[in-house]
Amino acid sequence: MKHFLNRKKFLNVLKNVDVWDIIIIGGGATGVGIALDSSSRGYKTLLLEQEDFSKGTSSRSTKLIHGGIRYLAQGNIKLVCEALKERGFLLKNAPHLVKKKKFVIPIFNIGTGFIYWAGLKLYEWLSGSLSFGKSIFLSKNDIINNFPEIRNNKLKGGILYYDGQFDDSRLIINIAQTCVNYKGVLLNYFRVNKLKKENGKISGVIAVDIENKKEYSLSSKVVINATGVFSDSISKMDELESNISIRPSQGTHIVLNKSFFSSKNALVIPKTTDGRVLFCVPWYNHILIGTTDTLLTKSSLDPLPLEEEIDFILNNFRKYFITKPKKSDILSAFSGLRPLFYPKKNKKKTKDISRSHKIIVNPSGLINIIGGKWTTYRKMGEDAVNKAIEIGRLIRKPSITKNLKIHGSNYELDNNESSYLDRYGEDKLNIKKLIKNNPILRKKLFYDNKTYSFTEAEVIWMVRHEMARTVEDILARRFRLLFLNARKSIDIAPKVASLMAKELSRDEKWEKLQIASFKQLAMRYYYPKDNKEN
Repeated sequence: MKHFLNRKKFLNVLKNVDVWDIIIIGGGATGVGIALDSSSRGYKTLLLEQEDFSKGTSSRSTKLIHGGIRYLAQGNIKLVCEALKERGFLLKNAPHLVKKKKFVIPIFNIGTGFIYWAGLKLYEWLSGSLSFGKSIFLSKNDIINNFPEIRNNKLKGGILYYDGQFDDSRLIINIAQTCVNYKGVLLNYFRVNKLKKENGKISGVIAVDIENKKEYSLSSKVVINATGVFSDSISKMDELESNISIRPSQGTHIVLNKSFFSSKNALVIPKTTDGRVLFCVPWYNHILIGTTDTLLTKSSLDPLPLEEEIDFILNNFRKYFITKPKKSDILSAFSGLRPLFYPKKNKKKTKDISRSHKIIVNPSGLINIIGGKWTTYRKMGEDAVNKAIEIGRLIRKPSITKNLKIHGSNYELDNNESSYLDRYGEDKLNIKKLIKNNPILRKKLFYDNKTYSFTEAEVIWMVRHEMARTVEDILARRFRLLFLNARKSIDIAPKVASLMAKELSRDEKWEKLQIASFKQLAMRYYYPKDNKEN
């Protein structure tokens, strides 16, 4: 199983490589995208992540693969074209995780409706041969039939268009596994503490394995900083002064029971009180609503939703729907931080700052990649490696990722079976084999619960082949349960900790610490908190 993530194997490889071609700091969408492009071109590639893969922003998206209709309204045609093209590549290369989704924009004013229609036709035209489908007008009755909970007074009709949906964290695991096919090495819980220099030029990193506290001096021809909202801290290891700053913009989402929104199609609230759009998207049998755009002064790994953001989402949802969810109805609320490229003299609101990525090279040769959006991760990786070839004077090789199948995609869905395990793609067959060899692993983590069908076998699989190291890794980013229902994730944390402890040869103390740590984290996602009902 050469394509699986194996920490012990990767640590052994570190001993045998004197100089890497490219070292990447950061294991989010940008970092693993760079690692995929680099390793698939044949460069000796090492990625280091201080926490788990996609721990930060990359696991906290709105779960959309899209061109960005809001960016079209802002006139950023270049970004939209690039994103639509990349959307098409993702559907082709990861069809087990990226799916076409119907989106509907309700119309309450005929004049505004024609503006939306023209914009969506342009959106469709810009996608060219990679179009997901034609946008069409819907009657008022069509909208009501699709969305029985919608307020229909003054409703004129709507427009249906197509975009993409995915599971962000699971795609990152599959991209990382694809890197391994090309001899890429990716290590989580591995923190870079210092940059190495020779004659004023970056020559590698000093990093520590957080699990065993061992320090490594790693040499490389190129180092790429892909740490998102933490890019400043890595860059300042190199030089203290910089003309560019990262401004973290927080995007918060809430998750509700599907009873508040029973449609299988997504709905776009076209204009919120702050001029944004709000997405209401069915996701894993729940409804995901977001997002906000709140400028913050500092970054954190686990940003906390602000009360005003929760109120904003609920209030805007209630304006469009008959159902009136309260804070006590929220199953999970989570926030992610966008790493916006923000020149110090810029006074724009965060929603108006471009999401295009920027590549900045320090005088030392440190490559920083900033900004961007999930959909364009592949293009960001290609651009970063092209720059690395130039800076590191590497032998030039072409990128192959436009047509590179992501691990898991080599699988045809069986329509006669439950689709739950289909998210694993071809690994579904390996999980079934694991159960066949040890039938006790067929046992469900929840008893008598049709919504959550997680099995013990999956936990074992995630530890052995997806480098899950903590209970949080499993429940937040492998199963996604923390993001779907925080209370339920707390309920099964002890069972997950027990299974992991046996698989990782951990003692009872580790098990108890894991349960306590996860519960403390999960309560930050759980509503209602100590606040008044709203």
